[in-house]
Amino acid sequence: MSNRIEKVNSLLEHEISKILSEDFGFTGTLVTLTHVDATANLIEARAYISVFPEEKTEHVIKVLNKDVYNVQQKVNKLLNMRPIPKIIFCKDTVVAEA
Repeated sequence: MSNRIEKVNSLLEHEISKILSEDFGFTGTLVTLTHVDATANLIEARAYISVFPEEKTEHVIKVLNKDVYNVQQKVNKLLNMRPIPKIIFCKDTVVAEA
């Protein structure tokens, strides 16, 4: 993985986690952004989410993907780079397996 992709992943992870903590209040649920993987051409970035309790994972992912446009707009304003990858929220299975 190139150094640029690693930096983009780190920037996206920081900004998305900040947006998640400020804008989404999932009551009784702990939502954690574990990591972000941007494609080499920076077209998309998968944001992996860990949810506790695990039963609410599907609901949280559905809510985040439904409101991804607003998250995308905030990331676009915060980051001074082009292109900004399209964000896709996914379930992180690594944490659940541990």
